[in-house]
Amino acid sequence: MANNEDTDNGESCVQEEIRAPLLSRVEIAGNGDEEKPLKTSSKEERCMVYLTTFIAVCGSYAFGCCAGYSSPTQAAIREDVKLSLAEYSLFGSILTFGAMIGAITSGKIADYIGRKGAMIVSSAFCTAGWLSIYFAQGALLLDIGRLATGYGMGVFSYVVPVFIAEIAPKDLRGALTTVNQLMICTGVSVSFIIGTFLTWRALALVGIVPCAVLLFGLVIIPESPRWLAKKGNQKEFEASLGRLRGKNADISAEAAEIQDYIETLERLPKARLLDLFQRRYLRSVTIGVGLMVCQQFGGINGVCFYTSSIFESSGFPADIGTIIYAILQVIITALGATLIDRAGRKPLLVISGAGLVLGCLLTASSFYLKEHGLALAAVPALAVTGILVYIGAFSAGMGAVPWVVMSEIFPINIKGVAGSFATLVNWFGAWACSYTFNFLMSWSSYGTFILYAAVNALAILFVIKVVPETKGRTLEQIQAAINTS
Repeated sequence: MANNEDTDNGESCVQEEIRAPLLSRVEIAGNGDEEKPLKTSSKEERCMVYLTTFIAVCGSYAFGCCAGYSSPTQAAIREDVKLSLAEYSLFGSILTFGAMIGAITSGKIADYIGRKGAMIVSSAFCTAGWLSIYFAQGALLLDIGRLATGYGMGVFSYVVPVFIAEIAPKDLRGALTTVNQLMICTGVSVSFIIGTFLTWRALALVGIVPCAVLLFGLVIIPESPRWLAKKGNQKEFEASLGRLRGKNADISAEAAEIQDYIETLERLPKARLLDLFQRRYLRSVTIGVGLMVCQQFGGINGVCFYTSSIFESSGFPADIGTIIYAILQVIITALGATLIDRAGRKPLLVISGAGLVLGCLLTASSFYLKEHGLALAAVPALAVTGILVYIGAFSAGMGAVPWVVMSEIFPINIKGVAGSFATLVNWFGAWACSYTFNFLMSWSSYGTFILYAAVNALAILFVIKVVPETKGRTLEQIQAAINTS
């Protein structure tokens, strides 16, 4: 391997060749040879980045609506459609299988028809699924609709953070990508709250609203400039980057860096799943997939899906606890979005992991005291404190940051297949955690949370030892750092 100085010199030469024609178009203005100073994107000129992010995260909100639908509607659907508990359990869990299928295909779709095209496909599946649920008179249409919305979720979970990472300037990328998780949490929370007032059929129609906003908005926002560059659409690439950075912004250096990186990647063979395990990609894949394992196997879906039963078993009012839980995760996720580009990815992950360990240990202590008949008056307070610390800590870092890092960490030539693989691992972990939670609780309620505490402690070590800090770097700089470290 060449040393860093040689590599940097080689990259500089290529960048100068690409940068020269771009500079010639933006440096000379007015009469004769008079030069105007180059301008960079200002806060006022970032309106298109903010608008594009807002439109994209409508997909995240739609994701949250799908995830939060089953909780407030269980009793009404079972009564109206005459579903058994087993049939409703299938209706609830089939969402995850749809999401796995969506995860498998999401990267290929996003690479073939673009990031916007993938969001259109996902919106179409979600809309069809909600309509199927709305018109259902029996279990079959309910399950078909739930499977379709799950597929849409699986695609959204990959393409939205990737799209935002590819359109955002480096100083805003972390915060804007974190909005993805914030909108998922908001969608879940809003569905839970309004689901207590609306009928289950009306709530299904409400789920179509963010899909409609997304489909309309995609008409007016640009495609990912990095995807356009990869496809060789030079004019569209420059136009897209120019719209995103502002009409007076100098895009020459950023465009040159992107083009240089794309041209380097084009010389590499097209990636397949087995290629992810080649040495040159192994560190990126280890980081991306490892963070998904840390996120899911730390117990989040077990805690999320069975929050009410955890509160009930500890003696705390389930409805009050769940509403506090829903509000808290939105507030903390929003706070995390404001900190991620200031504090950095690694500090948030480490602090989040420490909070998860503490939350698990507090909850384990509650169940231990209850099981052994000790300090019973303290059991409800310990349980609710533990769960709220847990969800607050998860929302602060481990919920959003793995998706941010996943959107940043993979080279663009393997981003599709690697992103699909990481998302599939995430959804498999979600299924495994939610499926095993009740079995683990039957084995030992406090032992379950001690086990989750141990997994989260290992996650802290993984972050410290393996995960790089990506704050303030372009996607191309991140790849250079990974490949030379």
